[in-house]
Amino acid sequence: VTSREGFLKTSRDRKVVTRWVAEGRGRRGSAWGLIRASPPDEREAVQKKTFTKWVNSHLARVGCHIGDLYVDLRDGFVLTRLLEVLSGEQLPRPTRGRMRIHSLENVDKALQFLKEQRVHLENVGSHDIVDGNHRLTLGLVWTIILRFQIQVIKIETEDNRETRSAKDALLLWCQMKTAGYPEVNIQNFTTSWRDGLAFNALIHRHRPDLVDFSKLTKSNANYNLQRAFRTAEQHLGLARLLDPEDVNMEAPDEKSIITYVVSFYHYFSKMKALAVEGKRIGKVLDQVLEVGKIIERYEELAAELLAWIHRTVGLISNQKFANSLSGVQQQLQAFTAYCTLEKPVKFQEKGNLEVLLFSIQSKLRACNRRLFVPREGCGIWDIDKAWGELEKAEHEREAALRAELIRQEKLELLAQRFDHKVAMRESWLNENQRLVSQDNFGYELPAVEAAMKKHEAIEADIAAYEERVQGVAELAQALAAEGYYDIRRVAAQRDSVLRQWALLTGLVGARRTRLEQNLALQKVFQEMVYMVDWMEEMQVPEGAGCGWSARREGRMQTLKELSDSWRWRGKGRDRRR
Repeated sequence: VTSREGFLKTSRDRKVVTRWVAEGRGRRGSAWGLIRASPPDEREAVQKKTFTKWVNSHLARVGCHIGDLYVDLRDGFVLTRLLEVLSGEQLPRPTRGRMRIHSLENVDKALQFLKEQRVHLENVGSHDIVDGNHRLTLGLVWTIILRFQIQVIKIETEDNRETRSAKDALLLWCQMKTAGYPEVNIQNFTTSWRDGLAFNALIHRHRPDLVDFSKLTKSNANYNLQRAFRTAEQHLGLARLLDPEDVNMEAPDEKSIITYVVSFYHYFSKMKALAVEGKRIGKVLDQVLEVGKIIERYEELAAELLAWIHRTVGLISNQKFANSLSGVQQQLQAFTAYCTLEKPVKFQEKGNLEVLLFSIQSKLRACNRRLFVPREGCGIWDIDKAWGELEKAEHEREAALRAELIRQEKLELLAQRFDHKVAMRESWLNENQRLVSQDNFGYELPAVEAAMKKHEAIEADIAAYEERVQGVAELAQALAAEGYYDIRRVAAQRDSVLRQWALLTGLVGARRTRLEQNLALQKVFQEMVYMVDWMEEMQVPEGAGCGWSARREGRMQTLKELSDSWRWRGKGRDRRR
């Protein structure tokens, strides 16, 4: 609540002070003799009572009622229903549950709706309402009254200059309507209403048959207030938000009086609009159509509207969505266009039907004829019921569309992740395929042995990479399980990666075989070099003795072992072939 419109916060203002002010000295027994002051606590009590009655007057339209303003707004359910009644819009469904977290969530939804309506909420949080903070709860209700009851007031002056302040517009309207009434001088929303004459003047201006203003006196404030409040309740159907003692005090509460006066404004403005609209429609109907033709037109329009409602409910109840992110986005855009373009037109038609039915009944009353009863299924109540089903279907459709949109967005992110991994795996596989396709083993045994060690490192690296390749397959399986729309492309990329993986493992195995053969051959070459050296040494030198014979026998034994080794390797190669 803004500081300008908020409650007094100083310790002096919070102190409960009751004082009696003697006015009209010498007029003993007069109603103006003693007037009780209104300390902050009493103003709060008046505001609570007034706001509670105001809330109940609107909740009655949906069959709800509250007893304690501070308690019954805590769970957020009543607050949500109140905002739906005032705004004509459907708020998010309240969360079921009696825990504090559920109440906080529900009140948060209501406060968020007010922010979307450009209502400035200062220092008001959901915890304040759930905790039953008196000052902030009253401030929230007053903010709602300002937004939905007072802010809409626009008054044009005689020079066609529109007033900007809603409060000033309401004050100007009161001054215009009570101009010329004796002893009525409205300058504010506090003391100007204390004697009750202003309330009676407003009623008399619009319904002179209800109030004999000439018999009212300024000194009889309680009587004036009581008569005005009772007349407004019994004949105008306005909820009695105030009692005489709430107004007949030294400093009446401004917000409470504004809340009550604005109900007069809306009632008389609606009455005037209905009267003007009724005259206009009646004049047109008198000139163009007979009553029978009007009734026929009503039934035709009602049947068309009901057919459109049933057809639309059937369409938006279809929970089959496009299997792609762009498709769901288009469906959501189409639904939004329906809500902002198509539905408002039909809502206007619904309102026109109500006006048309009102004009029919008025014309029949003027002719002293029996009132028109629409045929079964075409009454205003039937249309209201069907409209409620339409709004329920809309809510379910929107919720389902948004849930599907979230699912498709997750799928699209998963597909992008899959594509990224596939690109990385294919690049890695191509690089390693090129690497293992090269047979640069060298031409000497040490070089071949080094190549074998390097190949073993490559094999270890490839074996460790298998889990990443399987990750691609798992992502493809997840996309398939969720029904991704481009699953054929995903499956083709997965199969390509798996084929390249199989090719790589085959190339690695073949390269190991070639390495092993090359290594064996290099070892044979090394042994052959040793053999040539040995054969050169086997030539008998001149003057050799018994020692040379022993060395020759040892080398012959080595030659035999090499021969056996070559024979065994030859058999091994034959088996591998």
